[in-house]
Amino acid sequence: MIKLYGVPGWGSAISEVMLTLAKIPYQFINVDGFDQPGPQRELLQKLNPLCQVPTLALENGEIVTETAAIALIILDRCPDLAPSVGQAERQQFQRLLIWFVANVYPTFTFADYPERWAPDAPEQLKKNCIEYRKSLYLWFDSQLRASPFAFGERLTLLDVYIAVARTWGPRHEWFAANTPNITSIADSVCALPELHKVLKANEII
Repeated sequence: MIKLYGVPGWGSAISEVMLTLAKIPYQFINVDGFDQPGPQRELLQKLNPLCQVPTLALENGEIVTETAAIALIILDRCPDLAPSVGQAERQQFQRLLIWFVANVYPTFTFADYPERWAPDAPEQLKKNCIEYRKSLYLWFDSQLRASPFAFGERLTLLDVYIAVARTWGPRHEWFAANTPNITSIADSVCALPELHKVLKANEII
């Protein structure tokens, strides 16, 4: 069985929801506290030297990191969770999946631990990252024109990113006031009964 190392509500929530949606069995291993010295960090570091969540141990023992890579592995097993090859939406799906990870994720890397990167001005770095993240979400929202999901009636793994990310800063109230498409899509995902348990466990609903 796949082992997913993560922390409820953190970035590993994206992979946990994706695995649940794809009906792929997995064991969740909570490594809360991994970002500080201690046994949880030592456990995770043996598997992933960068000590990041999610970290996935596949059935054959191979270690996989990065949510986009995990998404692609899931799509190998459950291709219906993305637009089909040959459809116009396929390229947009691939683009936005990688765009999200490449652009939005770093704002959390720097804003969550600003003292690591700018010890002389941590608060300023945090503020700048949060404002920049808001501008990214505004652009992202403009690319999501379909309903109830990002690509219309078809639910894709991109919708999982949207639902989980809405719970992170700048939080629900800001998204509701500024990003109607993100809000609508996240609401649709959160209403899926098959995801209720995992979404609740990660405080997404």
